[in-house]
Amino acid sequence: MKLGIYGYGNLGRGVEAAVRQNEDAELVGIFTRRSPDQVISESGAPVFSADDVFSFEKEIDVLVLCGGSATDLPVLSPMLAEHFNLIDSFDTHARIPEHFQKVDQAARRGEKTAMISGGWDPGLFSLARLYAGAVLPHGSGYTFWGRGVSQGHSDAIRRIPGVRDARQYTVPVPEAVAAVENGESPSLSARQMHKRECWVVAEEGADREAIREAIVTMPNYFADYDTSVTFVTEEELKRDHAGLPHGGRVIRTGATGLREENRSTFAFSLKLDSNPEFTSLVLVALARAVLRMHRRGDLGCKTVFDAAPADLSPLSAEELRKRFL
Repeated sequence: MKLGIYGYGNLGRGVEAAVRQNEDAELVGIFTRRSPDQVISESGAPVFSADDVFSFEKEIDVLVLCGGSATDLPVLSPMLAEHFNLIDSFDTHARIPEHFQKVDQAARRGEKTAMISGGWDPGLFSLARLYAGAVLPHGSGYTFWGRGVSQGHSDAIRRIPGVRDARQYTVPVPEAVAAVENGESPSLSARQMHKRECWVVAEEGADREAIREAIVTMPNYFADYDTSVTFVTEEELKRDHAGLPHGGRVIRTGATGLREENRSTFAFSLKLDSNPEFTSLVLVALARAVLRMHRRGDLGCKTVFDAAPADLSPLSAEELRKRFL
């Protein structure tokens, strides 16, 4: 499969590395909104202006979008889905239905297949929640993220006027995690499950109180959580927050049996040294599924729920049965 990368930040560089780990994948090029002569590809892949991407419609099987969910993907995904099979990592959960509709209309106009919200959450965690809910219908489900750096939330902070750079950590509330792991089924609000830590480098002369207020009141990101905002220097951010670790757990507890006297726990977890690198590997696997779905004539917008598990793997059906079944 011939892939293109649109956007060359942390996620774009991750996809570039992921392509090299997948023998059936080839990188056609990287498309950047920066000046191409100022971008050096780590793998030596050719770099083009984002405006040139439409010249590659016949050369790219699947375009991997590596923009942010706050402002990039709501515009880019519908714009490009009419011209390319694509995969994005849109992760603003509350706005996924709206994003789906816009991308679906564009993809159907262009007779393309576009998958949104790929990655590990939404993505692999979404599948875990689906499987857990299907097999434990009488139960309660929980998702805990972190402690780790959220790329989407960090990007949303960086879009605030006066912010030079930022890292946002999602932190599970220990008491909530303990209750669920003990087999209890507590009713928990978003605020009771997670806290958000924001480490922000402000521009010189910026109104820090205005930045703090913009963060803690931001809908879909911070307004529903206890959020701390700490201002640091650029040197402190690079020294203490250079890494991009993340991970989390999907847990569902439920009753089984005719009298429902027995309890069962379904758990799926990830621990990641690099959030963007792992997310990129998921995106490349899902790009394979997008291409296979398109070749079958399955057009329009899709999510991980629509892809058959076998579509993600480069292995044949016979090999999958032999190795994994």
